[in-house]
Amino acid sequence: MTYYGAKELAESFRTVRKNTIQIAEDIPESKYSYSAAPDVRTVEKMLVHIAVGYRFQHQVHAVERRTSLEGFDFMSLFQKLGAEETKGRTKVETIELLRKEGEIWASFVEGASEDFLGQMVQMPKGATPPAKSRLEMITSVKEHEMHHRGQLILIERIIGIVPHLTREMQARMAQAQTQSQASKA
Repeated sequence: MTYYGAKELAESFRTVRKNTIQIAEDIPESKYSYSAAPDVRTVEKMLVHIAVGYRFQHQVHAVERRTSLEGFDFMSLFQKLGAEETKGRTKVETIELLRKEGEIWASFVEGASEDFLGQMVQMPKGATPPAKSRLEMITSVKEHEMHHRGQLILIERIIGIVPHLTREMQARMAQAQTQSQASKA
């Protein structure tokens, strides 16, 4: 019996990406060049990093359907991903990249079978653990995005923006308080 499979994982990824896009929309384009510290990605570069971050897993699972990472050309792929981050993009282009790339990944994940997700992939020699399930590796895309989204939320606070999830929670609390007071009247 499966409680959580490809369909649920794809939907949860879409939710995460929707929230990332909301942050990208909330941050003014004038702040896309903001960097929290020296040698830290700017807002724009972090958003692009998030947008294309899935490509490693996509290459392994969708394109090559590898059962081992032994011999995988990590450096070549990381150079390509780094090149994507160095391209200058406007806010509109960055948000479109997030949408397009996110849907490519979610569509792939949604179509994965339970057997496929359960397959083990051998890690390079010396790695711990020596193997991971495709499900664990595919889930790491969402975890990676949420890690960087946490950084973006902190940046929002630094530049004076109340994050949308906080605004939504505050609105729900205010509504509940109003309803509570109305029921007591």
